[in-house]
Amino acid sequence: MASIIIKTVIPDFSADLCEQIGRYLPDFCLVTENADVAVTDDYGEYINLRAENQKMPIIFLSSDAKIPENDLLCVVLRKPFKLTELFDVLRSVITKMDNTEAGYLHFNGYELRPSVKELWDEQSQIVVKLTEKEVSILKYLYKAGDEFVGKNELQKNVWQYSGDVSTHTIETHIYRLRQKVEQKCKRCLIVTNKGGYKLQTES
Repeated sequence: MASIIIKTVIPDFSADLCEQIGRYLPDFCLVTENADVAVTDDYGEYINLRAENQKMPIIFLSSDAKIPENDLLCVVLRKPFKLTELFDVLRSVITKMDNTEAGYLHFNGYELRPSVKELWDEQSQIVVKLTEKEVSILKYLYKAGDEFVGKNELQKNVWQYSGDVSTHTIETHIYRLRQKVEQKCKRCLIVTNKGGYKLQTES
């Protein structure tokens, strides 16, 4: 599941986009930070988003002549546009990122390949198959960097506050993911501290 952040000038427009994406794009989840892709119609917000993340694709919804330039990871979509056009661009951007080396994530000798749901141990060349949820967990922890991510934050941004998901469910997913990878690769994957999680970033 890909995560998306929306930053628009008009709150009602942002709310409507969030509603439509939630209704028609079940493979996307809305987050407030650490997103896979961003959508904005505000040039100042575009500057902020790009400063925070140099590798994140940004879809810029433009109604005037001022558009981002010389940014290969920015796609400009002119207003007015059909909702299906935005959906097509979102899917295209995520597919392109996940299927190229630019979309691979590297940490502690591991390489995560989201499109094929695999985690490679770069030292032993062992390949561990992952579930979609396990990929989403690793991607979210990766974007959090050295910050520990709490169970409530994972519940909000990975599980979208699903009613059948408890903190125990999250603990179980993390435990099974660690067991699956660490037993095969003999190296730490996820560090736990005071109820929060982060990726091990050093060997």
